[in-house]
Amino acid sequence: MPKAQALAPTSLVPKCWVAVASAEHVRIGRTHGFMQVCHGKGTPLRRISPGDWIVYYSPTETFGSNDRLQAFTAIGVVKSGDPYRADMDGFRPFRRDVRWINAAEAPIRPLLDALSFSADNRNWGYQLRLGLFEIERRDMRRIARAMNASVLPVEELLVARVA
Repeated sequence: MPKAQALAPTSLVPKCWVAVASAEHVRIGRTHGFMQVCHGKGTPLRRISPGDWIVYYSPTETFGSNDRLQAFTAIGVVKSGDPYRADMDGFRPFRRDVRWINAAEAPIRPLLDALSFSADNRNWGYQLRLGLFEIERRDMRRIARAMNASVLPVEELLVARVA
């Protein structure tokens, strides 16, 4: 009889992430239900798990231009499944499927003093160059509120039910 194997521990608390892309690219992903980071690299997407929250920050409106936007442009929850490759006329970026939430775009400037990754940090934009980084749940809640997201992260909904 085979030995029983212990299941790998999984986090019951979803992680929260900021991804960075032009608003133009984020809107394509929202329309088609996917996310893509770091010019289609797969390794960063493997850090994300199903159920994790993702919010996109868009420094510009259009990729490669100087049309500054500096706003959060999409928020959603990563769906089950692993990263997969898409075919875009020979370019094969990695993607993950996302359930995007109805939300408005929100400028980052009014939030800078309240977010843990930017408060008291004159070089807050440097971290955004990574293309994907984890943030605290309280930061995700603040961003979701600023975006008037139709659904907030689960732990906030649970707290609201108890209160």
